[in-house]
Amino acid sequence: MTSELDQLREMTTVVADTGEVAAVKRLEPVDCTTNPSLVLKAASDEASKDMIDAEIKKGRAADLSPEEITATLTVAVGAELTKLVPGRVSTEVDARLSFDTDASVERARAIVADYKARSVDKDRILIKLASTWEGIRAAEILQKDGIDCNLTLLFSMAQAIACAEAGAFLISPFVGRITDWYKARDGVKGYLPDDDPGVKSVRKIYDYYKCNGIETVVMGASFRNIHQIEALAGCDRLTISPDLLDELAKKQADLPRKLSPTKAERSERRTMDEAAFRWEMNADPMATEKLAEGIRKFDADHQKLIELVTNW
Repeated sequence: MTSELDQLREMTTVVADTGEVAAVKRLEPVDCTTNPSLVLKAASDEASKDMIDAEIKKGRAADLSPEEITATLTVAVGAELTKLVPGRVSTEVDARLSFDTDASVERARAIVADYKARSVDKDRILIKLASTWEGIRAAEILQKDGIDCNLTLLFSMAQAIACAEAGAFLISPFVGRITDWYKARDGVKGYLPDDDPGVKSVRKIYDYYKCNGIETVVMGASFRNIHQIEALAGCDRLTISPDLLDELAKKQADLPRKLSPTKAERSERRTMDEAAFRWEMNADPMATEKLAEGIRKFDADHQKLIELVTNW
């Protein structure tokens, strides 16, 4: 019998939730991600240290600020990763721009230009934006320019509907963080996979997209255990941390498909204007709290990366 990871790859595109070169080489995912959080981890990766050192020295020689070097460093790591994966590398826009559409678009275009200067075409990357109303509007503009986007920090159907209407290439609903919130609220240690709130959220979004012919890719993210992954087998894509990928690779068991376009539960297609979006987010404390918390955490790691560059 083949491993669960091999079986999963037959029905789902597996993405590595890491920017560590050594891990990507070993795990051979189709896609991967780079952001300040993952670049911080890569800085302690022996396979990446020389490249990071060279990029920081290059930035200083060009009289760039630590913040500007941080921006180029994230792209430099992404450019290295494009040499290792056949698919896309998601690259994050500064979290501080999450409520500024114009600034997000400007930063995204600068990321694309930096990749181009490193001989990486825009069809090899995804611009990663927080699923705020402003971030979704930025994605709409970028998609019309042929720049594909990954809408992250997605916790609600309101966000999923708005992303679909904006023509986003891909969304990343966060399974584990949804589960964390409900575990704290309910005072429980965990849930059976089919009852897991994070799993149920992704299944609902997946079904809504498939039964309504929405082409936006659903990529489940933020997993706490392999049972959540097993419960979403068949999802378009799943981005999985190296430790959980290793666990799936070691497990020899039958992995049944759980999600399929042909079995999607039907639901009526909806529209989502700004007023409806903000009202539905306001009515969902989990989505509101986790989105705000996620943006704060992304920014905290961004600040840590600036500090690392400053003290390198």
